Amino acid sequence: MKTLMDRAFYFIAGHGRGWAFSSKDLLGKFSRSQADNLLCELVKQGKIRRITRGIYDYPKYSELLKQTLNPDIDQVARAFARKFNWRIEISGESALNILELSTQVAAKYIYLSDGPNRSYDIMGTSLEFKKSSLKHIGFKHKESSFIVQALKALGKEHITETTIRKICNQIDEKMCDKILKDTQTTTSWIYETIREICKKETNDG
Repeated sequence: MKTLMDRAFYFIAGHGRGWAFSSKDLLGKFSRSQADNLLCELVKQGKIRRITRGIYDYPKYSELLKQTLNPDIDQVARAFARKFNWRIEISGESALNILELSTQVAAKYIYLSDGPNRSYDIMGTSLEFKKSSLKHIGFKHKESSFIVQALKALGKEHITETTIRKICNQIDEKMCDKILKDTQTTTSWIYETIREICKKETNDG
């Protein structure tokens, strides 16, 4: 018979390595006090990691480097959004970093939010939420948001074959149909670029 600890860990591990979360994500299965106590104990056991106040992750481990990897900042941002019931949208500059289209090493990741302005230190990386009206938010898949925001930040005149190739390398081919459906209402040049990305992904795959 599974203990509460087992149930909590299996629930967390079921989301895969790299998942970030707060105690709120466990409230469908445990009481608030149970969730807090279980997370505290799982941290002590080294099964999960506390990465900032109230936020944890199930860290990824690199066999090549033989070490635990840094937190997935996008996962962390979404954990905050769920915790505080914010809607968020990645900024263009941060999308460029995630898709590896920027040559600069990201020291700060910025997300637009309908919540208050907030900044957090995530194990040496700055995560900032900027209050915004978020008029155009509404993508179902985070990949759609990454691509659209990155393309907006670059601008139509700076989209090259290299840009399309780099984005292809970051997107799972299985996501292409979902992304195309998800981004149909975007600006026409952005949607046409996404079609090119998905076309190349499918042909290369």
